[in-house]
Parts: sequence; structure tokens; C-alpha cells
Amino acid sequence: MVDLMRHTPDDVVCDPPSGSCGFLVGPAEYLHQHHVGEFFQPEFWKRFNESMFLGMEFDATMIRIGVMNLMLHGIERLNLIDMDALSEANAGFTDRATLVLANPPFNGSLDHEAVEKRVLQTFNTKKTELLFLILMLRGLRAGGRAAVIVPDGVLFGSSKAHRQIRQVLIDRHQLQGGMEMPGGVFEPYADVSTAILIFTKTNAGGTGAVWFYDMRDDGFTLDDKSQATAANDIPDSVARWHGREDDTYQN
Repeated sequence: MVDLMRHTPDDVVCDPPSGSCGFLVGPAEYLHQHHVGEFFQPEFWKRFNESMFLGMEFDATMIRIGVMNLMLHGIERLNLIDMDALSEANAGFTDRATLVLANPPFNGSLDHEAVEKRVLQTFNTKKTELLFLILMLRGLRAGGRAAVIVPDGVLFGSSKAHRQIRQVLIDRHQLQGGMEMPGGVFEPYADVSTAILIFTKTNAGGTGAVWFYDMRDDGFTLDDKSQATAANDIPDSVARWHGREDDTYQN
């Protein structure tokens, strides 16, 4: 997902349910690999350490892991906020990020009464993946981009809330791509069928042709052992995404 989105030195990247902060560390590593010269600029170094990465997490164990992960990757002044991203405490998360990378929780307990009222006013649902998508759209600046792992229901679900979120992404913003991931990709931790949604916040629509990729292999066996294999569609999917307007990748 980091290779798909190609984090730039000017981006502010956010993962609202940040967990171990892998989606913050990934862009930091990408900058070290592809924009190493920027680190010699004092202004960039200050921004990298103080304001480029933003996360929210309320699990104490994950916060400790996330803080260590960020510090080990050179991010010294952490914007890792101890809060439930969907709660009233996060009401100020508006127009903050230019890039969201996330794998929000799909199930589990949700204190419906604690969810911020503006989120529920948009969609009165208990589906956390839908609530997080609304939160991410609100937290992105206009022109901000997102790549988010969602359960297949977001793409194909027939409930009113599922239809509404698709309509919002397509009609009010710019839905650019979807990548169906192989079943079992998150084994042994979860067996939910998932996809990656890629979109840009525009507040004015703009959806045209939507790129779609059906990934069959991710480089690992799709079982509890998750052993490395030669079959891996990820490099091809990244190449096709960045070459999607090139005739070479039209088939």
C-alpha cells in the first residue's frame, strides 16, 4: 500500500486506528529510501519528527509497541494520541491529513453511545469499517488521498449503510481503485475476505473509470502457516496501478 500511494515529503500521513504504527513506519521508510536528500534539510527534518505522522490508539499495549516502533525508525516527537478514534474526544480530527493508510477493525465490540455524534449523523450504523471511512474522509484535507483495507462487504454489501458509503465515495469524492485480496490473506488472525480501496477526497465528485485488480497470491500460503511462496501478484499490481493510464496495462 505504501508503494501504491508513494508518500511524498510534503504529505501528512495518518492511520486513525494505528495499532503498532506499521502504516506510519512504512511511509517513513519509503522517504528514507526514495527521498534521502530531504533529510539534509533542517525544515524537512523538523517536520518529519514533529508533524508528518499522526495516529490514534486506545489500547495501552499497542501504544507501547507503536511508540517503540516509531522511535526505532527515527520519529522522535510522537503524534500518537491515546484515544478511541471514533469517540467524541477525536472531534477535532478535521482536514488534518493529506494521506491516510489504514486497516481499521472490522468487528468486535463497539460502544455505540460513545461514537462521535457527527459520525453517526452521517451513517447511523454499528459497522466500524463504515464509521472509520467517514472519519477518514473528514480527517483528510481536500485533495488528500487514502488507501484503506476494508471487508468485501464495503464493495458488495446490500445494506442501506453499505450502499450509502459507496455513493458518497463515488458521487462526492473520487473513487480511483479497488484491489480484491486473496481469501485467507490475514490467516491465522482473521478469515474475512478483504479489499483495498483507493480514493481521493474532493468534495466535488470526479469518479470516472475505477481501476480494479483481482489479486490471487500475495507471496505467502493462504493458511495458518503463512509460508513464503514464489507466487506473488503484489509487484504486478503495483506496476499496473502506476501504469494504469499506459496502454501496456489496459488488459
